[in-house]
Amino acid sequence: QVQLVESGGGLVQAGGSLTLSCAASGRTISGYAMGWFRQAPGKEREFVAAISWNTNIIDYKDSVKGRFTISRDNAKNTVYLQMNSLKPEDTAIYYCAVKGGTYYDTPSRPTEEYDYWGQGTQVTVSS
Repeated sequence: QVQLVESGGGLVQAGGSLTLSCAASGRTISGYAMGWFRQAPGKEREFVAAISWNTNIIDYKDSVKGRFTISRDNAKNTVYLQMNSLKPEDTAIYYCAVKGGTYYDTPSRPTEEYDYWGQGTQVTVSS
């Protein structure tokens, strides 16, 4: 079992930046793919970014490419999402998740392929 806790969300003006953190406990995440997802009011949870255990594979939702950067520090058991040039449409609850079923698995986009989730952190971008 692994517990994930997101932090770093908040209210920011359009064009601003935020860095989200996802700290894992209970088990090391160093060998597992990690992902960031978001859910806006009235919408389904959607993929934002994912990273392989060794950072060799990184994937982004098209609308965040060039603005968001996913990274990880396995020594700290933590994954990050640096968000720049934020837009009002980025407003959502942001969740991190781990593909805890298979060691060295590749990152992917479907939410159902992730086993453990954090409680989420709210990001609000004002226009």
